[in-house]
Amino acid sequence: MLARTDPPAHQLFATVVKAIRAIVGAPDYARYLAHVRTHHPQTKPLSHEEFVRERERRRYEGTGGRCC
Repeated sequence: MLARTDPPAHQLFATVVKAIRAIVGAPDYARYLAHVRTHHPQTKPLSHEEFVRERERRRYEGTGGRCC
């Protein structure tokens, strides 16, 4: 009989929340920071507040072009 290797409930919950946020377009600040550090190290990242404001502006003004 094989041993069960199910992830703990909190990991499963976090994965589901992350998927739902991606589906509805909620901004992911941690992912943004990782992207800026990797692809644009010379650029100072936006603060969390600036990031959220910019994402909302792009979403509602239709300027959601991607840099990469």
